[in-house]
Amino acid sequence: MKILVVILAMALSGCSAADVSMYQGKHPPFDLFTYFQGETRGWGIVQDRKGMVNRQFVVDIEGTVDDQGKLILKEDFDWSDGEQSNRTWTISRTPDGEFIGTADDVVGDAVGKSAGNALQWVYTLQVEVDGKTWEVAFDDWMFLQPDQVVINRTEMSKFGLKVGDVTMVFRKGDR
Repeated sequence: MKILVVILAMALSGCSAADVSMYQGKHPPFDLFTYFQGETRGWGIVQDRKGMVNRQFVVDIEGTVDDQGKLILKEDFDWSDGEQSNRTWTISRTPDGEFIGTADDVVGDAVGKSAGNALQWVYTLQVEVDGKTWEVAFDDWMFLQPDQVVINRTEMSKFGLKVGDVTMVFRKGDR
């Protein structure tokens, strides 16, 4: 009987995923296009599923809005192990207020929703692991804080199982 209760509790906990709409009215309001225009710097860590920090990085981002109204984010990463990498996002607003983003290493489209001070991105990223390319699902949450700080928490999963987390902090004008 105890096993059945544990299984039921685990199943129900999987159904309680956060919905970005619950942040409606939270302040300061987060506008993705406004926040990331210009120069932004971020600092982050990558943790495995047990919480061990595997890598650290700094990312410099240059954001512009093109003549079609798309946000272009050029990200330059400096990893603690000496690797340097980059990614360019192209992000559009949909008529219903959501966001669609693409990048070379994103499988299909990233889909974003925003409410209040929060933004959620959901996408699949191609990640290099031991010489092989894995497709890893990202559930990416950003929260705007006072003083132009964004806290970003991402859960990574493969086949529905958590494989790690990324935690980042962004700040405007700190290059």
